[in-house]
Amino acid sequence: MILINLLPHREEKRQRRKAAYFTGLALGAVAGLLVAGLWYVVLEQMKSSQMERNAYLGAEIKKLEAQIKDIANLRAEIDALQARQKAVEDLQINRNVPVHLLDELVKQTPEGVYLSAVRQTGNVVALTGVAQSNERVSEFLRNTLYNSPWLEKPELIEIAAGAGSAGRQRAYNFSMRVSIKRPPAPAAVADAASAAVAVKAP
Repeated sequence: MILINLLPHREEKRQRRKAAYFTGLALGAVAGLLVAGLWYVVLEQMKSSQMERNAYLGAEIKKLEAQIKDIANLRAEIDALQARQKAVEDLQINRNVPVHLLDELVKQTPEGVYLSAVRQTGNVVALTGVAQSNERVSEFLRNTLYNSPWLEKPELIEIAAGAGSAGRQRAYNFSMRVSIKRPPAPAAVADAASAAVAVKAP
């Protein structure tokens, strides 16, 4: 027997395709929603992790800022202590300067030279005196220039021959300036000594 389908098969196929199309759309929408949900969850986790990192970095930065502030305070205290130490060293050196000055003048003044006045202004000392000859004054200048650890930069201001009396050698009045050397501070001397030892060491 031959069976003949008299139903509108084209309409039925169209309905099946339409149902399959809407089913695919629904499945695609569901898959899209699932992907979007998963991506949202991943983003939230990444966001939470980044916020935790930011909080940790912020706390560490605050700690570093506190340490930097402490270091700045320590540096200020060290600078203040160094300034006090330098002031004490300067006072110690200045206290001994007159003693060294007079001692050096005694040592470096040659025979035939007599000092009549010594006046100190800061590091500059003005000297006036009488010499038996120009050569004596020149020797005094050389002594203060080359032989003294405490005196430097001698400068002759004036020399004039005085009137000699009968039977006496003519005297020469002179005035000069000389500077006082400032010896290095004990800390600088220690650093220089340690540096020299380090250079000599193999």
